[in-house]
Amino acid sequence: MSLYSQRGVSAQKEEVHEAVKNLDQGLFSNAFCKVYPDYLGGDTNWINVMHADGAGTKSILAYLYWKETGDISVWKGIAQDAVVMNLDDLLCVGIYDNIVFNSTIDRNKHLIPGEVLSAIINGTQELFDTLKSFGVNIHYLGGETADVGDVVRTVAVNGTMTCRWPKSKIISNDKIAAGDVIVGLASYGQSTYETQYNSGLGSNGLTSARHDVLNKYYAENFKESYDNNLPDEVVYIGDNKLTTHFKSPNTDNGSPTTIGQLLLSPTRTYAPVLKQLLQHHFDKIHGLIHCSGGGQTKCLKYLPGNFKIVKDNLFEVPPVFQIIQKGSGSSLREMYEVFNMGCRLEIYCAGDDAATMISAAESFGIAAQIIGRVEAGEKKELVIRNFGQEDIIY
Repeated sequence: MSLYSQRGVSAQKEEVHEAVKNLDQGLFSNAFCKVYPDYLGGDTNWINVMHADGAGTKSILAYLYWKETGDISVWKGIAQDAVVMNLDDLLCVGIYDNIVFNSTIDRNKHLIPGEVLSAIINGTQELFDTLKSFGVNIHYLGGETADVGDVVRTVAVNGTMTCRWPKSKIISNDKIAAGDVIVGLASYGQSTYETQYNSGLGSNGLTSARHDVLNKYYAENFKESYDNNLPDEVVYIGDNKLTTHFKSPNTDNGSPTTIGQLLLSPTRTYAPVLKQLLQHHFDKIHGLIHCSGGGQTKCLKYLPGNFKIVKDNLFEVPPVFQIIQKGSGSSLREMYEVFNMGCRLEIYCAGDDAATMISAAESFGIAAQIIGRVEAGEKKELVIRNFGQEDIIY
């Protein structure tokens, strides 16, 4: 049994999928989000999407960092994580504008004071103000903040996004076909709209990242930060503290940062890039996949038929994932199944159109390249060829 499953989490969420298998799958069964008829307006040419997600256990890292350093600004990043994990899913069905957002924050009031709530709520609005400058309009309609200390150890930050959108402008993934190439957009580095180096970690696999990178100091001093029923051998087994220094690569000044800042890099949104592509090159996009929960295997869930996906030119694995793997001793197979490993967005298109996708990403300072291709297959299959090592097959 993997460390990930021993800690009570699952990359593939098998039990969740089993629980919802009998629910309405929406108008487009292969689309990244469920797409429904226009219940809000009653127009057959329009659709409705409502999507819920959040920052996950990354909020526990923020809590530890805030307690250790006193840096309240870390909560702004958690606000961004909760928003982007919704927004970038919507981007993958073609939605990039006129979205409404409702937040849900559950806290233990004894540990999470009002100043933290303010940092999260105001940080959410600040992100929306930034996105508006790129023509991505998200309207903050409030939400629910509940004091539920008996349920939540520290704080859970989640949100829901809703949009009404033209049916003709939905990316359903049904156009994905053998012969397509996959353009990958890097999750790491520093885009033109980010203020510092982004590790690329995003908001998935944070239970593993926290326990595999940080040391027993946190088990001994912050019992509220983990499930106390877990066996000691899977709790905070790493070598680092949040304040351990780490030198960031690919920054203009090479300024040092800490392990905590590396793990807490706010999840990058691809909204500025995809708004440009969806507005001007919609017909060239055959499919979009957000490599969130399930990491590099996420694509298997949204293929419109039996295809073999070959990823043989992925980005070099960024430092944060190397640090996590060293701490956990996880196999590359498990790492690619849990984490994005440096590539968090996939664009499926014809080979002749790949340059258009790459150019759009690079104009915002985001590395992009053809990471693989779609081949005909007898079943849904993924092959990862990792820098000359043995193929990993899912």
